[in-house]
Amino acid sequence: MGEITVVLGGTRSGKSRFALARARELGGDRVTFVATARPGDPDLDERIAGHRRVRPTTWRTLETDSDLAKTLALADPNDVLLIDSLTLWVSACLDVGADVRAGWDAASALLAGRGPAIVVVSDEVGLGVMPPNALARRFLDELGMLHQRIAAQASRVVLVVAGVPVAVKGAP
Repeated sequence: MGEITVVLGGTRSGKSRFALARARELGGDRVTFVATARPGDPDLDERIAGHRRVRPTTWRTLETDSDLAKTLALADPNDVLLIDSLTLWVSACLDVGADVRAGWDAASALLAGRGPAIVVVSDEVGLGVMPPNALARRFLDELGMLHQRIAAQASRVVLVVAGVPVAVKGAP
């Protein structure tokens, strides 16, 4: 597996902007962007449109649902992969009753043989209060465990706060 960079942060923290710059630095024009956001409401549609506007037109974009492994299999193995975001992928899995851990195991198996690098974006949601809702707690638990698994494999973990990258593991 190529070098893994995990980029975490809150909503509108600048994590996607940092991840785009990192992917461009690592891959130039050879980047496959794996989009996990599903259109559905005007606010999210505008956010998706904003993300599309700032991506280089030379990058390939693949959209995924809960079956991340199936989408990753379509990516060019010589491209840098930018997955944005695990947060919405976990949400998609829970929406359809898919097993998040099994889904990541399948995706991780595909990632194991590829290079040169992978950049993964996700929301750091574990800094807030414990929600009273069982589904919300499950979402936080699944995403938190997934972050730990990926961070253990990553050479670099960055937390973006107010647009400022803070090194958690490795150099920012």
